[in-house]
Amino acid sequence: MGKRRKRGREEEVSNLSKKQKKHLKEFGEQHPFYDPVSNVQERTQQVELPDSSENESHSESEAESEEENTNMYQQLLATLKHVSDDDDEDDDDEEEDDGAQMEDENEQLVSDVDEDSEEGDEAVQEDVGEGEEEGDDEEPTEPGDPTLEDGEQFTDNKHESKFSLETNFLEDDAEVPENEPAAPSVIVSADPFKQHVDRELEEHEINQITSNPKTTSSMKWPMLGQLAFSSSLTKVHPLSKPEKDTDLTKLRLRKPLDSTWPKANGSFLTGQSDPNFTPLQRELFTIMNSYKDLYYPSRMATAQGEEIRHVYCLHALNHVLKANSQVLNNNARRRDQKTGLDDDDHLRDQGLTRPKVLIVVPFRESALRVVQILISLMEVPGKKVDVSNKKRFKDEFGSEPEERPPNLKRPEDYEAIFAGNIDDHFRIGVSILQKSMRLYSPFYSSDILIASPLGLRTIIGSEGEKKRDFDFLSSIEVLIIDQADIYLMQNWEHVLLMMSHLNLQPTDSHGVDFSRVRMWNLSDWAKYYRQTLLFSALQDPQINSVFNKHCFNYSGQVAVRNMPVTGSISQVLVQLPHVFQRLEAESMLSVIDARFNFFTGKILPQYRDAIMSHTLIYIPSYFDYVRLRNYFKKEELNFTHICEYTDKAGISRARQFFLKGERQFLLVTERFHFYKRYMLRGIRNLIFYELPTYPHFYSEMCNMMKAWNKGEEATWTCTVLYSKYDAQRLAAVVGAERTAQMLQSKKNVHLFVTGENN
Repeated sequence: MGKRRKRGREEEVSNLSKKQKKHLKEFGEQHPFYDPVSNVQERTQQVELPDSSENESHSESEAESEEENTNMYQQLLATLKHVSDDDDEDDDDEEEDDGAQMEDENEQLVSDVDEDSEEGDEAVQEDVGEGEEEGDDEEPTEPGDPTLEDGEQFTDNKHESKFSLETNFLEDDAEVPENEPAAPSVIVSADPFKQHVDRELEEHEINQITSNPKTTSSMKWPMLGQLAFSSSLTKVHPLSKPEKDTDLTKLRLRKPLDSTWPKANGSFLTGQSDPNFTPLQRELFTIMNSYKDLYYPSRMATAQGEEIRHVYCLHALNHVLKANSQVLNNNARRRDQKTGLDDDDHLRDQGLTRPKVLIVVPFRESALRVVQILISLMEVPGKKVDVSNKKRFKDEFGSEPEERPPNLKRPEDYEAIFAGNIDDHFRIGVSILQKSMRLYSPFYSSDILIASPLGLRTIIGSEGEKKRDFDFLSSIEVLIIDQADIYLMQNWEHVLLMMSHLNLQPTDSHGVDFSRVRMWNLSDWAKYYRQTLLFSALQDPQINSVFNKHCFNYSGQVAVRNMPVTGSISQVLVQLPHVFQRLEAESMLSVIDARFNFFTGKILPQYRDAIMSHTLIYIPSYFDYVRLRNYFKKEELNFTHICEYTDKAGISRARQFFLKGERQFLLVTERFHFYKRYMLRGIRNLIFYELPTYPHFYSEMCNMMKAWNKGEEATWTCTVLYSKYDAQRLAAVVGAERTAQMLQSKKNVHLFVTGENN
């Protein structure tokens, strides 16, 4: 159809005189003298403007469309929409025939008009762009693409055909998926991926998962420690201990991971007997590769964190490569055997949308490291992986080294968390096809999505918003939430919103071939197949709630349950009495008001006297901070306050007032300490309105108390408020054994003393 239309337009050009052709070539359109008279009159009548604003816009659009129909410039551009690459091969024969030379001249006119119009005509550029060669990264983004926000984020639409799963096949030298027969078969694969996705759950099993209580078994591993494995189904593979065998083939890694992993992970293997994994990595990967959910609450931000990041990137990429190779292999089957395969359930190999893996990280620096690991895992020795838009990615997610004062010192965990680009609003799609990787791919053409909770929140939107989209989360098969504790310091509501929109049925088909969609995706059972990997630096009720209430994996859940032995109070170096006061509350909802009443009624009156000056009150919750600040203002107490929203000038004033004793009280939020870690001098009395989220914050705040004069230590105090609902935080501070004694004791006040006695 495209060729016939092109020939018709070229015949019109061939009928023009030389003067008309010259004018068309120079100006891109015919002289108005040659315009059809009837069309010009009709266009003039359509442009007449009525009084109504709606009719005004309507008539303008009609006039524009009419102008497109009569303008030779637009007619010639229209011929380019269906030009294929094969048509350009005729240009080599232009010297063989004089008639062909005239035809080539007409084609040259068409191409010249196209070059002049590429920048001005947006619609034609979208149609032609898919067939163009690789060039500039600046490609227009589709209006429906969720990675677009007010034109701020770039999306690569240029390489759609190259990375399309529907139109590509396994390369000739590619590895056929192991244990996958060349024709449909009932052979059970030994690959954990195949075992997990190919199992068809029954209706009664779904009912067991949703209604039956989970049965839990415990075991202890050398590195992970105490594990709790729970499942609602009886017919699931139990958790097996990690094999000590160093042979990677037994782990069913997809090529080229079996050859690239030892090099990519080499920095952690110095002095290790195992040439592939550290002991921690091997135990973690054993659980990941069994497709069970995992909650690991001991993920520190230091070197251990990078070990974990490498191993979950290995698992995510292994999953994507296996899933994509299965689709490409089935594409070849359909091509070679065209009869009787459309309804074959063995060709059901994909979800309702393409994204399979969602990796949630807090900062752009974290996303940068994840992508760098994925690239290193794709790079075969001697061959460089083809990565699209790599330079743009480094520019947007990297950072320039900042100049810092030489005397500025921060704790080790602070330096690790806030290294590099700490922007927390981002999202990026990654598509992988055999030996190539595309960054900034549209979400519905991506295999892996890397985003922050805030970046997802701005796409998902809220109920009632017109512009919102979450269909790309409908077929997530592996969810990785890394550094979950940091989201408590950002906005935990974004995490809950994301979890509530995972694996929902999409509102649009998005061009999916339903004959290739797995039955459990069509049955809205995707959440029972999704694997969730949750990593955190601490145990917290809110994080525990996500793992317990939003993870339904039929293979079961594995949670690491190691109780602290000593607690962070052992890291307090100053001589200080610690008074722990227990408050009574009937429920989790009533504990907020109970704490406020207990503090204002029993604790605060003890510190109103001028003798009890230099009192710092540490408040984890911002809402409690606002409530106390308003109360202090109402009572006209002599105080100052600092929170995460206070500007630098306000922080400096408050610190000076408190240090000099001009303000008796200083209110400080936990998020201020998390993001700044300033040394607050002048503390003589310390009150923890609630136990800190991070246990080491307790010792950090206590160690800020330094003696200015001899004998001052004798007047220092530290008071801590807690309830029975703070058991996890209390155990992290004083240890599990002491916590049990304090919660079971009939006494409400307990005293600990730290520091050396001279």
